Amino acid sequence: MLGTLQHIVQQVNEAANLNEALAIVVHRVKEAMAVDACSVCIKNATADHYVLMASDGLNPESVGRVQLAANEGLVGLVAARQELVNLENAADHPAYRYVPETGEERYHSFLGVPLVHFRKVVGVLYIQRRTRQIFGKDEVAFLVTIAAQLAGALNSAAPDGIITVLKNERPHSVSFNQGLPGAPGIAIGTIVLPSPFANLESVTDRGPEDIAVEETAFREAVSAVQEELRTSAALMATRLPSEARAIFDVYALMLGSDSLVEDTVARIRAGNWAPGALRDTIAEHSRAFDQMEDLYLRGRAEDIRAIGRRLLMYLQSDAREPREYPERSILLGDEISVARIAEVPAHRLAGVVCLRGSVSSHIAIVAKALGVPAIMGLGHLPIGNLEGHPIVVDGYQGRVFIDPSPIVIEEFERLVRAEKERTVELGKLRDLPAETLDGVTVKLNVNIGLLSETNEVEESGADGVGLYRTEFTFMVRHAFPVEEEQYHVYRQTRL
Repeated sequence: MLGTLQHIVQQVNEAANLNEALAIVVHRVKEAMAVDACSVCIKNATADHYVLMASDGLNPESVGRVQLAANEGLVGLVAARQELVNLENAADHPAYRYVPETGEERYHSFLGVPLVHFRKVVGVLYIQRRTRQIFGKDEVAFLVTIAAQLAGALNSAAPDGIITVLKNERPHSVSFNQGLPGAPGIAIGTIVLPSPFANLESVTDRGPEDIAVEETAFREAVSAVQEELRTSAALMATRLPSEARAIFDVYALMLGSDSLVEDTVARIRAGNWAPGALRDTIAEHSRAFDQMEDLYLRGRAEDIRAIGRRLLMYLQSDAREPREYPERSILLGDEISVARIAEVPAHRLAGVVCLRGSVSSHIAIVAKALGVPAIMGLGHLPIGNLEGHPIVVDGYQGRVFIDPSPIVIEEFERLVRAEKERTVELGKLRDLPAETLDGVTVKLNVNIGLLSETNEVEESGADGVGLYRTEFTFMVRHAFPVEEEQYHVYRQTRL
Protein backbone atom coordinates (compact mmCIF):
# COMPACT_ATOMS: atom_id res chain seq x y z
CA MET A 1 0.00 0.00 0.00
CA LEU A 2 2.93 2.37 0.62
CA GLY A 3 3.84 2.50 -3.07
CA THR A 4 0.21 3.15 -3.97
CA LEU A 5 0.01 5.92 -1.40
CA GLN A 6 3.14 7.61 -2.74
CA HIS A 7 1.82 7.40 -6.29
CA ILE A 8 -1.51 8.96 -5.32
CA VAL A 9 0.19 11.80 -3.46
CA GLN A 10 2.46 12.47 -6.44
CA GLN A 11 -0.51 12.58 -8.83
CA VAL A 12 -2.38 14.95 -6.52
CA ASN A 13 0.62 17.29 -6.33
CA GLU A 14 0.82 17.35 -10.14
CA ALA A 15 -2.90 18.08 -10.62
CA ALA A 16 -3.71 21.28 -12.51
CA ASN A 17 -6.45 22.40 -10.11
CA LEU A 18 -8.55 21.42 -7.12
CA ASN A 19 -11.24 19.58 -9.06
CA GLU A 20 -8.68 17.44 -10.85
CA ALA A 21 -6.87 16.61 -7.60
CA LEU A 22 -10.11 15.49 -5.92
CA ALA A 23 -11.10 13.39 -8.94
CA ILE A 24 -7.72 11.63 -8.81
CA VAL A 25 -8.09 10.88 -5.10
CA VAL A 26 -11.57 9.32 -5.26
CA HIS A 27 -10.73 7.24 -8.33
CA ARG A 28 -7.39 5.95 -7.08
CA VAL A 29 -8.62 5.27 -3.53
CA LYS A 30 -11.62 3.33 -4.84
CA GLU A 31 -9.32 1.29 -7.05
CA ALA A 32 -6.63 0.69 -4.40
CA MET A 33 -9.04 -0.26 -1.60
CA ALA A 34 -11.41 -2.31 -3.79
CA VAL A 35 -14.50 -0.44 -2.55
CA ASP A 36 -17.69 0.38 -4.45
CA ALA A 37 -17.61 4.14 -3.89
CA CYS A 38 -15.23 6.84 -2.74
CA SER A 39 -16.34 10.42 -2.27
CA VAL A 40 -15.16 13.69 -0.79
CA CYS A 41 -17.16 16.59 0.60
CA ILE A 42 -15.52 20.00 1.04
CA LYS A 43 -16.52 22.81 3.37
CA ASN A 44 -17.85 25.81 1.47
CA ALA A 45 -16.40 29.24 2.18
CA THR A 46 -19.63 31.14 1.65
CA ALA A 47 -21.89 29.04 3.88
CA ASP A 48 -21.59 26.64 6.78
CA HIS A 49 -22.18 23.46 4.82
CA TYR A 50 -20.35 20.67 2.96
CA VAL A 51 -20.53 20.14 -0.80
CA LEU A 52 -20.04 16.82 -2.58
CA MET A 53 -17.09 17.83 -4.75
CA ALA A 54 -15.96 14.47 -6.19
CA SER A 55 -17.14 10.88 -6.25
CA ASP A 56 -16.40 7.61 -7.99
CA GLY A 57 -19.41 5.40 -7.30
CA LEU A 58 -22.19 7.88 -6.55
CA ASN A 59 -24.37 9.46 -9.23
CA PRO A 60 -22.10 11.86 -11.21
CA GLU A 61 -25.00 14.31 -11.53
CA SER A 62 -24.98 14.81 -7.76
CA VAL A 63 -21.38 16.11 -7.70
CA GLY A 64 -21.32 19.84 -7.04
CA ARG A 65 -25.03 19.87 -6.24
CA VAL A 66 -25.53 17.85 -3.06
CA GLN A 67 -25.01 19.97 0.04
CA LEU A 68 -25.15 18.97 3.70
CA ALA A 69 -25.40 21.28 6.69
CA ALA A 70 -22.47 21.32 9.12
CA ASN A 71 -24.05 18.74 11.46
CA GLU A 72 -26.15 16.90 8.88
CA GLY A 73 -25.77 13.22 8.05
CA LEU A 74 -22.76 11.00 8.57
CA VAL A 75 -20.55 13.56 6.85
CA GLY A 76 -21.62 16.16 9.39
CA LEU A 77 -21.03 13.66 12.20
CA VAL A 78 -17.45 12.97 11.05
CA ALA A 79 -16.76 16.71 10.72
CA ALA A 80 -18.32 17.64 14.07
CA ARG A 81 -16.44 14.93 15.98
CA GLN A 82 -13.24 15.39 13.99
CA GLU A 83 -12.74 11.65 14.13
CA LEU A 84 -13.40 8.68 11.87
CA VAL A 85 -16.74 6.83 11.71
CA ASN A 86 -16.66 3.12 10.76
CA LEU A 87 -20.07 1.50 10.29
CA GLU A 88 -21.21 -1.96 9.22
CA ASN A 89 -24.53 -0.59 7.94
CA ALA A 90 -24.75 3.18 7.56
CA ALA A 91 -28.55 3.31 7.43
CA ASP A 92 -28.81 1.94 10.99
CA HIS A 93 -27.03 4.95 12.48
CA PRO A 94 -29.25 7.73 13.91
CA ALA A 95 -27.23 10.41 12.09
CA TYR A 96 -27.72 8.79 8.67
CA ARG A 97 -29.49 10.94 6.13
CA TYR A 98 -30.65 9.45 2.83
CA VAL A 99 -29.97 11.62 -0.21
CA PRO A 100 -31.90 10.10 -3.17
CA GLU A 101 -29.99 11.90 -5.95
CA THR A 102 -26.70 10.26 -4.97
CA GLY A 103 -27.92 6.69 -5.56
CA GLU A 104 -26.19 5.53 -2.39
CA GLU A 105 -29.06 3.33 -1.22
CA ARG A 106 -27.26 0.27 -2.60
CA TYR A 107 -24.31 0.79 -0.24
CA HIS A 108 -24.15 -0.41 3.37
CA SER A 109 -20.60 -0.21 4.81
CA PHE A 110 -19.32 3.30 5.54
CA LEU A 111 -15.92 4.63 6.59
CA GLY A 112 -15.48 8.38 6.81
CA VAL A 113 -12.44 10.36 7.98
CA PRO A 114 -12.16 14.12 8.50
CA LEU A 115 -9.78 16.28 6.49
CA VAL A 116 -8.20 18.33 9.27
CA HIS A 117 -5.44 20.89 8.92
CA PHE A 118 -4.26 23.04 11.82
CA ARG A 119 -7.29 21.98 13.88
CA LYS A 120 -9.75 23.05 11.18
CA VAL A 121 -11.98 20.62 9.28
CA VAL A 122 -11.79 21.37 5.57
CA GLY A 123 -13.77 18.34 4.40
CA VAL A 124 -14.62 14.65 4.75
CA LEU A 125 -13.31 11.71 2.73
CA TYR A 126 -15.40 8.54 2.83
CA ILE A 127 -15.68 5.11 1.21
CA GLN A 128 -18.64 2.70 0.89
CA ARG A 129 -19.27 -0.95 0.05
CA ARG A 130 -22.38 -2.87 -0.88
CA THR A 131 -21.60 -5.56 1.67
CA ARG A 132 -22.22 -5.18 5.40
CA GLN A 133 -18.89 -5.22 7.20
CA ILE A 134 -16.64 -3.12 9.40
CA PHE A 135 -13.55 -1.88 7.58
CA GLY A 136 -10.30 -3.42 8.81
CA LYS A 137 -7.50 -1.60 10.61
CA ASP A 138 -5.22 -1.59 7.55
CA GLU A 139 -7.98 -0.01 5.47
CA VAL A 140 -8.60 2.56 8.18
CA ALA A 141 -4.89 3.40 8.37
CA PHE A 142 -4.66 3.82 4.61
CA LEU A 143 -7.67 6.15 4.38
CA VAL A 144 -6.50 8.20 7.37
CA THR A 145 -3.08 8.65 5.74
CA ILE A 146 -4.63 9.71 2.43
CA ALA A 147 -6.89 12.14 4.30
CA ALA A 148 -3.91 13.75 6.01
CA GLN A 149 -2.16 14.27 2.68
CA LEU A 150 -5.32 15.58 1.03
CA ALA A 151 -5.95 18.01 3.89
CA GLY A 152 -2.51 19.50 3.34
CA ALA A 153 -3.19 19.90 -0.38
CA LEU A 154 -6.53 21.56 0.34
CA ASN A 155 -4.86 23.87 2.81
CA SER A 156 -2.48 24.99 0.07
CA ALA A 157 -5.54 25.85 -2.02
CA ALA A 158 -7.24 27.65 0.87
CA PRO A 159 -5.11 28.03 4.03
CA ASP A 160 -7.88 29.75 5.92
CA GLY A 161 -9.44 26.30 6.25
CA ILE A 162 -12.35 26.61 3.82
CA ILE A 163 -12.75 26.10 0.10
CA THR A 164 -14.67 28.26 -2.33
CA VAL A 165 -16.66 25.96 -4.60
CA LEU A 166 -15.94 26.89 -8.20
CA LYS A 167 -18.76 25.43 -10.28
CA ASN A 168 -17.30 26.64 -13.57
CA GLU A 169 -13.62 26.01 -12.90
CA ARG A 170 -11.87 25.18 -16.16
CA PRO A 171 -9.29 22.35 -16.04
CA HIS A 172 -5.75 23.45 -16.91
CA SER A 173 -6.81 27.11 -16.81
CA VAL A 174 -3.63 27.96 -14.86
CA SER A 175 -0.31 26.87 -16.34
CA PHE A 176 2.82 26.21 -14.31
CA ASN A 177 6.11 24.33 -14.50
CA GLN A 178 6.56 21.41 -12.11
CA GLY A 179 9.85 20.81 -10.34
CA LEU A 180 11.06 19.34 -7.05
CA PRO A 181 10.49 21.15 -3.74
CA GLY A 182 14.01 22.09 -2.58
CA ALA A 183 13.20 24.49 0.26
CA PRO A 184 9.74 25.43 1.56
CA GLY A 185 8.01 28.75 1.23
CA ILE A 186 6.26 31.02 -1.26
CA ALA A 187 7.87 33.89 -3.14
CA ILE A 188 6.50 36.45 -5.57
CA GLY A 189 9.20 38.40 -7.37
CA THR A 190 11.25 39.17 -10.48
CA ILE A 191 13.40 36.77 -12.49
CA VAL A 192 17.17 37.33 -12.42
CA LEU A 193 19.17 35.23 -14.89
CA PRO A 194 22.83 34.26 -14.61
CA SER A 195 25.42 36.04 -16.68
CA PRO A 196 24.93 35.53 -20.43
CA PHE A 197 28.63 34.66 -20.70
CA ALA A 198 28.40 31.63 -18.40
CA ASN A 199 27.34 29.02 -20.97
CA LEU A 200 29.92 26.27 -21.27
CA GLU A 201 27.92 24.40 -23.90
CA SER A 202 28.11 27.35 -26.31
CA VAL A 203 31.92 27.52 -26.24
CA THR A 204 33.54 26.46 -29.54
CA ASP A 205 37.00 25.02 -30.17
CA ARG A 206 39.71 27.48 -31.18
CA GLY A 207 43.42 27.17 -31.56
CA PRO A 208 45.31 29.42 -29.12
CA GLU A 209 47.31 32.29 -30.62
CA ASP A 210 49.67 32.08 -27.66
CA ILE A 211 49.57 29.02 -25.40
CA ALA A 212 51.38 30.79 -22.57
CA VAL A 213 48.85 33.64 -22.60
CA GLU A 214 45.91 31.22 -22.52
CA GLU A 215 47.44 29.26 -19.65
CA THR A 216 48.10 32.44 -17.69
CA ALA A 217 44.55 33.67 -18.30
CA PHE A 218 43.16 30.38 -17.01
CA ARG A 219 45.32 30.34 -13.88
CA GLU A 220 44.35 33.96 -13.18
CA ALA A 221 40.69 32.98 -13.51
CA VAL A 222 41.24 30.19 -10.97
CA SER A 223 42.82 32.66 -8.54
CA ALA A 224 40.00 35.16 -9.12
CA VAL A 225 37.29 32.59 -8.40
CA GLN A 226 39.14 31.38 -5.30
CA GLU A 227 39.23 34.96 -4.04
CA GLU A 228 35.55 35.35 -4.94
CA LEU A 229 34.72 32.29 -2.85
CA ARG A 230 36.61 33.70 0.13
CA THR A 231 34.73 36.98 -0.24
CA SER A 232 31.40 35.19 -0.60
CA ALA A 233 32.09 33.09 2.48
CA ALA A 234 32.74 36.26 4.45
CA LEU A 235 29.55 37.88 3.13
CA MET A 236 27.52 34.82 4.14
CA ALA A 237 29.15 34.45 7.55
CA THR A 238 26.20 36.01 9.34
CA ARG A 239 23.55 34.54 7.04
CA LEU A 240 24.48 30.85 7.08
CA PRO A 241 25.22 28.35 9.85
CA SER A 242 28.75 26.98 10.04
CA GLU A 243 27.88 23.63 8.46
CA ALA A 244 26.32 25.34 5.43
CA ARG A 245 29.31 27.69 5.08
CA ALA A 246 31.48 24.59 4.71
CA ILE A 247 30.15 24.37 1.15
CA PHE A 248 32.54 27.18 0.21
CA ASP A 249 35.42 25.02 1.41
CA VAL A 250 34.23 22.24 -0.89
CA TYR A 251 34.27 24.59 -3.88
CA ALA A 252 37.70 25.94 -2.96
CA LEU A 253 39.09 22.39 -2.75
CA MET A 254 37.66 21.59 -6.18
CA LEU A 255 39.41 24.63 -7.62
CA GLY A 256 42.63 23.64 -5.92
CA SER A 257 42.57 20.05 -7.17
CA ASP A 258 45.38 19.08 -9.53
CA SER A 259 43.01 17.11 -11.75
CA LEU A 260 40.71 20.04 -12.57
CA VAL A 261 43.42 22.63 -13.07
CA GLU A 262 46.12 20.48 -14.63
CA ASP A 263 43.70 18.67 -16.97
CA THR A 264 42.62 22.04 -18.34
CA VAL A 265 46.21 23.23 -18.69
CA ALA A 266 47.08 20.00 -20.52
CA ARG A 267 44.27 20.62 -23.00
CA ILE A 268 45.48 24.19 -23.57
CA ARG A 269 48.99 22.91 -24.28
CA ALA A 270 47.49 20.29 -26.60
CA GLY A 271 46.09 23.04 -28.84
CA ASN A 272 42.80 24.45 -27.51
CA TRP A 273 42.18 27.91 -26.13
CA ALA A 274 41.35 28.28 -22.42
CA PRO A 275 37.49 28.36 -22.67
CA GLY A 276 37.43 25.29 -24.92
CA ALA A 277 39.89 23.39 -22.71
CA LEU A 278 37.83 24.30 -19.64
CA ARG A 279 34.61 23.15 -21.34
CA ASP A 280 36.06 19.69 -22.06
CA THR A 281 37.54 19.30 -18.58
CA ILE A 282 34.29 20.23 -16.83
CA ALA A 283 32.31 17.93 -19.14
CA GLU A 284 34.64 14.99 -18.40
CA HIS A 285 34.62 15.47 -14.63
CA SER A 286 30.88 16.11 -14.32
CA ARG A 287 30.10 13.13 -16.59
CA ALA A 288 31.93 10.83 -14.20
CA PHE A 289 29.67 11.95 -11.33
CA ASP A 290 26.52 11.91 -13.46
CA GLN A 291 27.05 8.20 -14.10
CA MET A 292 27.32 7.26 -10.42
CA GLU A 293 24.44 5.37 -8.80
CA ASP A 294 24.61 7.23 -5.48
CA LEU A 295 22.23 10.21 -5.49
CA TYR A 296 24.52 12.39 -3.39
CA LEU A 297 27.56 11.75 -5.57
CA ARG A 298 25.54 12.45 -8.72
CA GLY A 299 24.62 15.78 -7.20
CA ARG A 300 28.28 16.77 -7.05
CA ALA A 301 28.27 17.07 -10.85
CA GLU A 302 26.23 20.24 -10.29
CA ASP A 303 29.05 21.67 -8.16
CA ILE A 304 31.64 20.99 -10.85
CA ARG A 305 29.56 22.65 -13.56
CA ALA A 306 28.94 25.63 -11.27
CA ILE A 307 32.68 26.07 -10.76
CA GLY A 308 33.18 25.78 -14.51
CA ARG A 309 30.72 28.58 -15.20
CA ARG A 310 32.40 30.89 -12.68
CA LEU A 311 35.75 30.28 -14.34
CA LEU A 312 34.28 30.89 -17.79
CA MET A 313 32.83 34.21 -16.68
CA TYR A 314 36.30 35.46 -15.80
CA LEU A 315 37.80 34.13 -19.03
CA GLN A 316 35.19 35.76 -21.22
CA SER A 317 34.65 39.07 -19.43
CA ASP A 318 37.53 41.47 -18.88
CA ALA A 319 35.36 43.91 -16.90
CA ARG A 320 32.40 42.76 -14.86
CA GLU A 321 29.86 45.50 -14.22
CA PRO A 322 28.24 45.65 -10.76
CA ARG A 323 24.74 44.26 -11.04
CA GLU A 324 21.53 45.87 -9.84
CA TYR A 325 19.04 43.49 -8.24
CA PRO A 326 15.25 43.94 -8.09
CA GLU A 327 13.59 44.32 -4.72
CA ARG A 328 12.48 40.67 -4.69
CA SER A 329 15.01 38.83 -6.84
CA ILE A 330 14.41 35.22 -7.76
CA LEU A 331 17.47 33.56 -9.30
CA LEU A 332 16.59 31.33 -12.26
CA GLY A 333 19.18 29.27 -14.08
CA ASP A 334 20.34 25.89 -15.28
CA GLU A 335 22.28 25.50 -12.05
CA ILE A 336 22.85 28.25 -9.48
CA SER A 337 26.15 28.36 -7.60
CA VAL A 338 26.50 29.20 -3.93
CA ALA A 339 28.76 32.10 -4.90
CA ARG A 340 26.00 33.39 -7.18
CA ILE A 341 23.55 33.43 -4.27
CA ALA A 342 26.08 35.26 -2.12
CA GLU A 343 26.22 38.10 -4.67
CA VAL A 344 22.57 39.01 -4.06
CA PRO A 345 21.99 41.36 -1.09
CA ALA A 346 20.28 39.45 1.72
CA HIS A 347 17.25 41.76 1.76
CA ARG A 348 16.67 41.29 -1.98
CA LEU A 349 16.99 37.51 -2.38
CA ALA A 350 13.46 36.03 -2.47
CA GLY A 351 13.93 32.59 -4.04
CA VAL A 352 15.98 30.21 -6.18
CA VAL A 353 14.89 28.08 -9.16
CA CYS A 354 17.23 25.57 -10.84
CA LEU A 355 16.47 23.72 -14.07
CA ARG A 356 18.79 20.92 -12.93
CA GLY A 357 19.63 19.57 -9.52
CA SER A 358 18.04 17.51 -6.79
CA VAL A 359 16.63 18.14 -3.33
CA SER A 360 19.96 16.97 -1.88
CA SER A 361 22.00 19.58 -3.76
CA HIS A 362 24.05 22.22 -1.98
CA ILE A 363 21.79 24.95 -3.32
CA ALA A 364 18.71 23.39 -1.72
CA ILE A 365 20.56 23.20 1.61
CA VAL A 366 21.74 26.81 1.39
CA ALA A 367 18.29 28.09 0.39
CA LYS A 368 16.70 26.34 3.34
CA ALA A 369 19.32 27.77 5.68
CA LEU A 370 18.62 31.25 4.30
CA GLY A 371 14.89 30.77 4.68
CA VAL A 372 14.05 31.30 0.98
CA PRO A 373 12.02 28.89 -1.17
CA ALA A 374 13.88 26.82 -3.75
CA ILE A 375 12.78 24.57 -6.59
CA MET A 376 15.12 22.07 -8.22
CA GLY A 377 14.99 19.92 -11.33
CA LEU A 378 12.52 22.09 -13.24
CA GLY A 379 13.66 20.51 -16.51
CA HIS A 380 14.21 22.03 -19.93
CA LEU A 381 12.90 25.58 -20.17
CA PRO A 382 13.91 28.34 -22.60
CA ILE A 383 14.91 31.08 -20.18
CA GLY A 384 17.05 33.34 -22.36
CA ASN A 385 14.45 36.11 -22.63
CA LEU A 386 12.96 35.88 -19.14
CA GLU A 387 15.16 38.44 -17.37
CA GLY A 388 12.92 40.86 -15.46
CA HIS A 389 9.72 38.84 -15.91
CA PRO A 390 7.39 38.33 -12.91
CA ILE A 391 7.43 34.90 -11.28
CA VAL A 392 5.71 33.01 -8.45
CA VAL A 393 7.59 30.23 -6.66
CA ASP A 394 5.74 27.61 -4.60
CA GLY A 395 8.42 25.79 -2.65
CA TYR A 396 5.86 23.53 -0.97
CA GLN A 397 4.50 21.98 -4.17
CA GLY A 398 7.57 22.52 -6.37
CA ARG A 399 5.65 24.71 -8.83
CA VAL A 400 6.80 27.77 -10.79
CA PHE A 401 4.42 30.27 -12.39
CA ILE A 402 6.16 32.46 -14.98
CA ASP A 403 4.31 35.61 -16.08
CA PRO A 404 1.43 34.69 -13.73
CA SER A 405 -2.01 36.16 -14.27
CA PRO A 406 -3.37 38.72 -11.78
CA ILE A 407 -5.64 36.00 -10.35
CA VAL A 408 -2.64 33.73 -9.61
CA ILE A 409 -0.69 36.57 -8.00
CA GLU A 410 -3.71 37.55 -5.91
CA GLU A 411 -4.17 33.95 -4.76
CA PHE A 412 -0.53 33.54 -3.72
CA GLU A 413 -0.54 36.90 -1.98
CA ARG A 414 -3.49 35.55 -0.01
CA LEU A 415 -1.47 32.43 0.83
CA VAL A 416 1.44 34.56 2.06
CA ARG A 417 -0.89 36.60 4.26
CA ALA A 418 -2.52 33.43 5.58
CA GLU A 419 0.90 31.96 6.43
CA LYS A 420 1.78 35.06 8.44
CA GLU A 421 -1.57 34.98 10.23
CA ARG A 422 -1.16 31.28 11.01
CA THR A 423 2.30 31.91 12.40
CA VAL A 424 0.84 34.53 14.73
CA GLU A 425 -1.92 32.14 15.82
CA LEU A 426 0.51 29.29 16.43
CA GLY A 427 2.71 31.66 18.40
CA LYS A 428 -0.12 32.03 20.91
CA LEU A 429 0.13 28.28 21.61
CA ARG A 430 3.86 28.39 22.21
CA ASP A 431 3.87 28.37 26.01
CA LEU A 432 0.79 26.20 26.51
CA PRO A 433 1.45 22.71 27.93
CA ALA A 434 1.26 19.77 25.50
CA GLU A 435 -1.35 17.93 27.50
CA THR A 436 -4.35 15.80 26.57
CA LEU A 437 -7.81 16.49 27.95
CA ASP A 438 -7.38 13.68 30.51
CA GLY A 439 -4.14 15.18 31.86
CA VAL A 440 -1.48 13.15 30.02
CA THR A 441 1.60 15.20 29.11
CA VAL A 442 3.05 14.59 25.65
CA LYS A 443 6.64 15.51 24.79
CA LEU A 444 6.88 17.56 21.60
CA ASN A 445 10.13 17.54 19.61
CA VAL A 446 11.10 19.11 16.30
CA ASN A 447 12.90 17.61 13.31
CA ILE A 448 15.88 19.60 11.99
CA GLY A 449 18.59 19.28 9.36
CA LEU A 450 20.92 22.15 10.23
CA LEU A 451 22.32 23.27 13.57
CA SER A 452 20.97 26.75 12.91
CA GLU A 453 17.49 25.27 13.15
CA THR A 454 18.00 24.51 16.82
CA ASN A 455 16.79 28.09 17.34
CA GLU A 456 13.38 26.87 16.18
CA VAL A 457 13.21 24.59 19.23
CA GLU A 458 13.14 27.54 21.61
CA GLU A 459 11.06 29.71 19.28
CA SER A 460 8.36 27.05 18.89
CA GLY A 461 8.32 26.04 22.55
CA ALA A 462 9.22 22.44 21.72
CA ASP A 463 10.93 20.20 24.27
CA GLY A 464 13.91 19.25 22.13
CA VAL A 465 15.12 17.66 18.89
CA GLY A 466 13.37 14.48 17.85
CA LEU A 467 15.20 13.79 14.58
CA TYR A 468 18.39 15.38 13.31
CA ARG A 469 19.14 14.91 9.59
CA THR A 470 22.70 13.67 10.01
CA GLU A 471 23.39 13.42 6.27
CA PHE A 472 23.78 17.19 5.98
CA THR A 473 26.91 16.98 8.13
CA PHE A 474 28.41 14.81 5.38
CA MET A 475 26.94 16.61 2.36
CA VAL A 476 28.51 20.00 3.06
CA ARG A 477 32.06 18.69 3.54
CA HIS A 478 34.70 17.51 1.09
CA ALA A 479 35.44 14.42 3.22
CA PHE A 480 33.65 12.37 5.86
CA PRO A 481 33.73 14.12 9.24
CA VAL A 482 35.72 12.21 11.84
CA GLU A 483 33.98 10.71 14.87
CA GLU A 484 34.97 13.54 17.20
CA GLU A 485 33.57 16.12 14.76
CA GLN A 486 30.28 14.24 14.46
CA TYR A 487 30.08 13.92 18.24
CA HIS A 488 30.54 17.68 18.62
CA VAL A 489 27.78 18.39 16.09
CA TYR A 490 25.30 15.96 17.61
CA ARG A 491 25.96 17.23 21.13
CA GLN A 492 24.86 20.68 20.00
CA THR A 493 21.46 19.29 19.03
CA ARG A 494 20.77 18.17 22.61
CA LEU A 495 18.71 20.89 24.22
